[in-house]
Amino acid sequence: MCPEQRGPGFKAEHDHYEVRPRKERDGFELISKLFRYGPIWYAGPDAVRNAIAYAKYRSHSRSQRAIIRVLDDSGTVVQMHE
Repeated sequence: MCPEQRGPGFKAEHDHYEVRPRKERDGFELISKLFRYGPIWYAGPDAVRNAIAYAKYRSHSRSQRAIIRVLDDSGTVVQMHE
C-alpha cells in the first residue's frame, strides 16, 4: 500500500507496522515491509505489547518514526501508536 493510500499522517519517512491476530488464533503477527523473511509471531498475554515495543525499538534504531496500527479480527484499527 502506498503512503498516499494510508491516509493523513502517513509519510514515506515513517516505518509502518501492523499488529494483527493470526488466522490460527494462537497469537499475533507484527507485519512490515521492512521484514525480509515475513511477519514476526508473538504469543502469550503480552503479545501485543511486546510487538509494539519491538516496532518502536526497531524504528528508533533506524532513526525513523514508527506508525503502528493494531487491528482486530475484522481488520478494523483498534489502536494506533506513533
